[in-house]
Amino acid sequence: MEKDVVIIGAGPAGLFAGFYCGMRKLSAVIVDPLEVAGGRLAALYPEKYIYDVAGHDKIRAIDLIHNLETQLKRFEETTELALGEEVLGLDKEDEIFTVTTSKQTIKAKAVIIAAGSGAFAPRKLGLEGEETASNLHYFVDDLNKFKDRKVAIFGGGDSAVDWAMMLEPIAKEVNVIHRRDEFRAHGASVDKLMESTVNVHTPYTPKELVLNGDKIEKILIESKKVDDKELEVDDVIVNFGFVAKLGAIADFGLEIEKNKINVNTDQSTAIEGVYAIGDIAAYPGKAELIITGFGEGPIAVNSIYGYINPDAKVGALHSSSVIKG
Repeated sequence: MEKDVVIIGAGPAGLFAGFYCGMRKLSAVIVDPLEVAGGRLAALYPEKYIYDVAGHDKIRAIDLIHNLETQLKRFEETTELALGEEVLGLDKEDEIFTVTTSKQTIKAKAVIIAAGSGAFAPRKLGLEGEETASNLHYFVDDLNKFKDRKVAIFGGGDSAVDWAMMLEPIAKEVNVIHRRDEFRAHGASVDKLMESTVNVHTPYTPKELVLNGDKIEKILIESKKVDDKELEVDDVIVNFGFVAKLGAIADFGLEIEKNKINVNTDQSTAIEGVYAIGDIAAYPGKAELIITGFGEGPIAVNSIYGYINPDAKVGALHSSSVIKG
């Protein structure tokens, strides 16, 4: 694949940067190891409300991501998503970058790193059949998928408890399995969980997945204190949290301090042609907010436009002069 720009990270900042690439008529591909766009918002709290995005009194995290994806589709002929792909390496030769992912090799004239706190990878059960089970989920982008279904949730933190309470009126049956008697979630949330119709199983850990083809039909859970249990399920949600790591980015040769990439006022890094935006970018006075990442994207893209076209006059490009209707 050949593009003008490779964007590493499909969180809010990366998605909006992809849109702005389209505004500047730069082709782009947005790469992310998660199977869905949204980064931390999709992985950790898709149903939570966000109150500090300009123009929105409040908006659910997942709705903000969906809006950004819709916005990006305006330039779908030149900008695409490459989800479920981990970036493994970056090389530069004759002013052309080669970005190697777990699935392909991409040639580009410039790179934007929008990896937030790093690439998110879910903590897994570690059981046979986990990698092939089609009804096992590490995050949820649509609650209605679980309507009238038997759902088992592994986890004991805020996210697991929140998912259980949101699924209670939708699913046929909800089971929460946690390895300790005490939950790590907020006390008020745990009180509501205990008063609900959700079946709580503690202290239990996962023992076995019983599959029929690629579908989990039953889960076996075990405990050192009480008898093992077998639960019939239609879906399994694993909410053990996510691990964020810079991965290959740490080896690119950038100036990195405390897992942040030092950038200049034009979002450029120590490597000419490589830019960083969003939470991973650091400079004096930086405010780590979604809205800040939105602003840094156009700065980086305009800088790239000038980098690729050194004789061009570069300035802010307004949507009203580019997009009609």
